[in-house]
Amino acid sequence: MDRCFVLCDSNIVLKADGTLPEFSELEKIKADNPLLEYFEEKNTGIKVLGLSSAEKLGSSYKVLAMREFFAENADDEIRFQMFRAKSLLNWRATAKFCSFCGQKLDEHPLLTARICPSCKNVFFPRIEPCIIVLVTKGEKILLARHTQRNQDIYACIAGFIEAGESAEHAVAREIFEETGLRVKNIQYRGSQSWPFPAQIMLGFTAEYESGDIVLQKEELSDAQWFDRNNCPASPKPGSIAYQLIHGEI
Repeated sequence: MDRCFVLCDSNIVLKADGTLPEFSELEKIKADNPLLEYFEEKNTGIKVLGLSSAEKLGSSYKVLAMREFFAENADDEIRFQMFRAKSLLNWRATAKFCSFCGQKLDEHPLLTARICPSCKNVFFPRIEPCIIVLVTKGEKILLARHTQRNQDIYACIAGFIEAGESAEHAVAREIFEETGLRVKNIQYRGSQSWPFPAQIMLGFTAEYESGDIVLQKEELSDAQWFDRNNCPASPKPGSIAYQLIHGEI
């Protein structure tokens, strides 16, 4: 099913009734608001309008954080299309020039990609693999408050996979670097796109093996063992962090 997504930063624009705008409404939104760009992808059925500001939207529309929309909407196809729209919008904003010769890139005629008209190198949307892991110690789970987050919540340990690493190696390294703990029995649980700006989150569980919590202050402001049934404020439903914390995967 074709759908229109109007995005502004990490927000989505909805009609006042909470539904997605229709295609017939896009021209007026484009005319009344500062535009980043518009593009379509036929094979996934998305039409994407990126705004640099949503301040001039009238009362017919409302702006909602994409994370909120994701948590409230259980339709997997809409979730995929929205995150696809956001990922491609982010990529298109940065993939403008050839990194080999500096020439301005053209749209690829067949693929979701850009091609250099000079040296013919092809550039595809990038994906940055990350791990996110829930550590257990008996009946307790390890949750941390991240220094860089703008929300006062406790969540799982997470981080980027570095060059040369397996996902499992990254799990053990990130946990040790951020908390000083060693883990064992690392198990893959599932994955989720997280286009803020281009992550694919690989979810794991791991068991505590040894060590005491020693925080990497640049990354974490706090980390504690909690009862799974008595957690502090944590990520909202829909996110892979929520699924790990509440045993849904």
